[in-house]
Amino acid sequence: MRFQPKTLFCAVALSASIPAAMAQHGDHAAHGTPSADQIGSENVSFATSCSPSTADNFNRGVALVHSFWFAEAINTFNAVLAEDPECAVAHWGIALSHWGNPFAGQRNAAQLARGQASVQAALGTGSPDERESAYINAVAELFSNTEPGTQGARTLAYEGAMAALVEQHPDDMEAQIFYALAANQTASPNDKTYSQQLKAAEILEPLFMQYPDHPGLAHYIIHAYDHPPLAARALNAARRYASLAPDAPHALHMPSHTFTRVGMWQESVDSNLRSAQIARESSTAGEELHALDYQVYAYLQMAQDKKALEVVERARALVSEVDITAIGATQAGAFAIATIPARYALERGDFAAAAALEVVPAETTPHTQAITHFARAVGAARNGQPDAAAQDINMLAELRERARARQDTYWTEQIDIQFKAASAWVVFAAGNQQEGIRLMSQAADIEDATDKASVSPGPMAPARELLGIMLLEAGQPADALTALEATLAKEPNRFLTLSAAAQAAEDSGDADKARQYHQQLLTVAATADSDRTALDQAREFMR
Repeated sequence: MRFQPKTLFCAVALSASIPAAMAQHGDHAAHGTPSADQIGSENVSFATSCSPSTADNFNRGVALVHSFWFAEAINTFNAVLAEDPECAVAHWGIALSHWGNPFAGQRNAAQLARGQASVQAALGTGSPDERESAYINAVAELFSNTEPGTQGARTLAYEGAMAALVEQHPDDMEAQIFYALAANQTASPNDKTYSQQLKAAEILEPLFMQYPDHPGLAHYIIHAYDHPPLAARALNAARRYASLAPDAPHALHMPSHTFTRVGMWQESVDSNLRSAQIARESSTAGEELHALDYQVYAYLQMAQDKKALEVVERARALVSEVDITAIGATQAGAFAIATIPARYALERGDFAAAAALEVVPAETTPHTQAITHFARAVGAARNGQPDAAAQDINMLAELRERARARQDTYWTEQIDIQFKAASAWVVFAAGNQQEGIRLMSQAADIEDATDKASVSPGPMAPARELLGIMLLEAGQPADALTALEATLAKEPNRFLTLSAAAQAAEDSGDADKARQYHQQLLTVAATADSDRTALDQAREFMR
């Protein structure tokens, strides 16, 4: 049985234990002037047995980890080691930074090798105290095996080690914060009770009430609630986080996770404009691409297609700068390289462009290649050329097996959903509408039982939305409206879902709902810079 310390879930116990840890902030200023970077380090206090002169830099490194600025965190922990070569726990910070974003999926061999080297360095350096050794031994669990199929077990072992550390050191707030993140990391995308996410939130929320300036608390609350039924709970943390670490690209981007979930598109754009700018200034191409992916998604929902095209062109210019085996948000960058042009084509209904998308090779991430093949297959089928989709359908099947061979359960399932949805459109376009609807229903049911990865603002095309559009084209508007309304409950304020729902309501003879959805579409796209047909239809209906 995995250990779960009961004290974590008692607000009284938390209140009693935290002041001792936070009192260390009084000593923080005495150790020198922190870096000029505004990353929230003045609100982080990680006690160490290392040279007192390293305290500010160490806290800066931890703050950088909390905002997922891993390359800079490694530089900072290396600066600590330059000042105190015997500071073993600095190697812990480096190892955790090599692990990177805990929600980034399967780790590649290069990442694991770097992490293992850092763990070995930690184990062979200095004389860490018992608490520091517990941190080192915990992070070692993440790198204890390089076999892809063991990653789930390794993250569970890490969560258990962090739980034990908290039990042994209940006054260590940083341990509680990292434990909450570890608990969230092990959540299953198929668990619709969100038990692990809520466990993490139960730890983080009382702390955030007491220490609203701590960057890790705001950040990890957003992640804990990054699911459709929970997202609104994160709005307070989302609105606050960017101001806590305004020089960290990920801190500026992260609020858009919540804004996307609740359909606040302009707020998402604003977050990611700032994030992309800071990432560009710091030459963090992967982080910039991640911000651009969320940015283009939001622009497309508001029908700001000209601005979306500018993002597509910027992303294209960044392709040569991304190495998906490097440190930081590079897997998110590789994902964005594939998804940004695909979104731009599909969201605007430019199926010829979707069918002609260029496939960017990505041997270590078959799911990023799958995005392009999915868009190409759907584009060909919906452009009236279902036979032209055959090669892309076959590639989706092959990429699904590559993901399975890597024992990457999550992305195997996601590629399978894309395979089924794309196949459904091909069958439907070839004239077998009933079979196409059956296959798309199957894809939608599987997708509803899982969740999107945090690397993405949303599915390339929600399968239930596609089902609704397919039913509408098949002359079944009442069933289409049911599917589309279910999509809106999960993905609010999506342009394509709203426009299709308005048409389905109109075709069903429900004028009130048609008016409701047409008006909602016009409100969402009030600042549109495009001439999409759906907007003209909505304006005509509302006259």
